[in-house]
Amino acid sequence: MNEIQAKIKNFLAKFFGNHDLQPDEDIFALGFVNSMFAMQLVLFVEQEFQITIENDDLELENFRTINSIVNLIERKTTTFVH
Repeated sequence: MNEIQAKIKNFLAKFFGNHDLQPDEDIFALGFVNSMFAMQLVLFVEQEFQITIENDDLELENFRTINSIVNLIERKTTTFVH
């Protein structure tokens, strides 16, 4: 597990109790997610990783699993040199 995954997992663990959340486990399917949690997750990602989540980023697929959140963060933090 890399550092980004670990940070996300630690944040999510506060909401998931004793459940050992796996990187590809669907947090929405587990039933732990409500609108308040979703907002907290977005704010956490923005603040922790110094990125801005745009309206276009607010898709379920970007936040469904630890790995999908990592992929979103990596897309937002990678600067493409042309």
